[in-house]
Amino acid sequence: MTNTKISPMPIRLVELLVDHSKLNLQSLVILRVGHIPVRISRRRNALFNNVALAYIADGNGTYQVDGEPVQKVEKGSLFFVYPGGKFNYGPVEGGSWEEYYIDIIGSRVSEFEERGLVHKGKVLQVGADPVWVRKLRTLASLLESGIPANADRAALQVESLLFEFSLMTDESPTTSSKNLEVIEDLAHYVYNPIDADVIARRHNISVSTLRRIVKEHSGFPLNEYIHRLKINEAKKLIVNTPTSIKEIALSLQYTDVYYFSRLFQKYAGMSAKKFRESI
Repeated sequence: MTNTKISPMPIRLVELLVDHSKLNLQSLVILRVGHIPVRISRRRNALFNNVALAYIADGNGTYQVDGEPVQKVEKGSLFFVYPGGKFNYGPVEGGSWEEYYIDIIGSRVSEFEERGLVHKGKVLQVGADPVWVRKLRTLASLLESGIPANADRAALQVESLLFEFSLMTDESPTTSSKNLEVIEDLAHYVYNPIDADVIARRHNISVSTLRRIVKEHSGFPLNEYIHRLKINEAKKLIVNTPTSIKEIALSLQYTDVYYFSRLFQKYAGMSAKKFRESI
């Protein structure tokens, strides 16, 4: 399909070809996937009935919603359009960009927004990676097949793609890298005493920052998270070694075996002895 007012090159537009009742995944449905190889037109005061993501594989321009400040769009940018907003976006005057978009509906879309996988009103930089283009083209091919199972597969791949995009956003790359470093270090900390000051100093952060990172990552306070890591390690030792419960507790820095037993019961739902016997 070619609309020279939009693109001087053919536009690929793939629509869902099966009735929704034929889909197993009713909570997330791709209505269409589009590829505009050379968009030259701009959308002005555009309204949308559904949520759609747009990935810019090449070129640059701007994005604006509801009269908010104009944001720059560059190669590797991602943005969303959605119901209730009025959108102005497109390449710079006299220029063009290459655009892939996916139109999605379903209850999962609201969940994605709550989980930070859909960012309303913000341009994100996820990188100009050929991998993204290959995945987007695969989505289009699955939808184009007209096979219900493939439409479901495409929906699952959208969720995976949104997750990958969320990891690549440039909102705070240094902080994200530091957070992962801290969490990975804690996983190797199970045989040490719980000492927030020592852990914080190892990463050149404050104790309050350490607690915030752990809370954001796990949903648990720092001490509880480390206890859970230790009990998880204890489970592995109980299953894979003949080491006594007391020796396991001591190796994990629990000098009070009774305290260890209470924690194990709390997080494992049974005593360490019963856990060993249940395997």
